[in-house]
Amino acid sequence: MTHALPPGLTDCLLWSDELGMGYHPRQPMEYSGPYFEKYRVMDATPMGAALTQARLDLVRRHFAGQVVDIGIGGGRFVTEADAMGFDVNAEAVAWLKAQERYYDPYQHHAEAITCWDSLEHIPEPEKLLDHVGEWLFVSMPIYKDQLDCLHSKHYKPGEHIWYHTLHGLIGWCERQGFTLAEMNQVESDLGREGIYSFAFRRHG
Repeated sequence: MTHALPPGLTDCLLWSDELGMGYHPRQPMEYSGPYFEKYRVMDATPMGAALTQARLDLVRRHFAGQVVDIGIGGGRFVTEADAMGFDVNAEAVAWLKAQERYYDPYQHHAEAITCWDSLEHIPEPEKLLDHVGEWLFVSMPIYKDQLDCLHSKHYKPGEHIWYHTLHGLIGWCERQGFTLAEMNQVESDLGREGIYSFAFRRHG
């Protein structure tokens, strides 16, 4: 998409106050190499256990069925939630297939998906949500405004593509057909600075 931008705006944060969201057009990183193993190690920590439990609690307050976890990290949530999973990292895909838990939501319907620290990485997330029937669960950084975003440790061009304020994310989800059902800051309370968690339900 960068070729369509004016010269000088091809590698910077593009921000809309009106929409409460930003986009960075830098070429997305390759999720290869030791990416999966790094998250396997993180999943095995006490923080990994606490985050997995908080995420499982959020899902089960709203949905009792099987979810598809998008961007599985180290796979702990997939295992503990008895979930299916989708990833772009080759090692993560191999692990999912070995567990018979690989599921491509771009090709098949999913009643509910979880995007723990992953939605902001996806170049065209609306294409993912087109295949979701009822529930979207998300954790991601939330910013006060553009300046807050630019000074945040979560500002990661080439890794994070999308940046949202609170009203920006809620509004974007509304435009995709999803209404906010729950929001909390449990992950921030556990020590993850600026991370909010959400449950959105398809309306209409």
